[in-house]
Amino acid sequence: MSSLPVTFAEDVLNQPIRTQFEAFIDEHRRALNDCLDGLTEEQARRSMVPSRTTLLGLVKHATFVEKVWFDQAISCRSRAEIGLPATPDESFILDDGDTVATIQQAHREACEASRQATSPLGLDDMLNGNRRGPLPLRWVYLHMLRELAQHCGHADILREQILSQ
Repeated sequence: MSSLPVTFAEDVLNQPIRTQFEAFIDEHRRALNDCLDGLTEEQARRSMVPSRTTLLGLVKHATFVEKVWFDQAISCRSRAEIGLPATPDESFILDDGDTVATIQQAHREACEASRQATSPLGLDDMLNGNRRGPLPLRWVYLHMLRELAQHCGHADILREQILSQ
């Protein structure tokens, strides 16, 4: 079983910018994955807002995002070829077989695949498989950090609401 790296932003203060980007991204990946720890299946699926957003759905969506930005954007394969939903909204939909364990594992595997896909690339290398057109890896890293940070905030609030009931 793969696990998410445990490197903290403070550990890479004087490291190259690429190392800093990856440490910040991995810190947020880990925080989002860990938001499911200790929850029952019911709690992880509990809806606290009118949208499809649940804690389990957030981590499932984060897996989708990893594959969009680090598989589709790098490999130029379509979402259908990768086995992804057509839209981000659909990526929050939970199937009967989705459990805390399966979603966490899928997320960890997607993060590892993302790290492997980007390892040979430089920050200025262009990723050509995004609908926006060619984008440098540097921009994709910043976008991912923004997306993960936003969803970590959502997860913190939802988890607090769930655990207070």
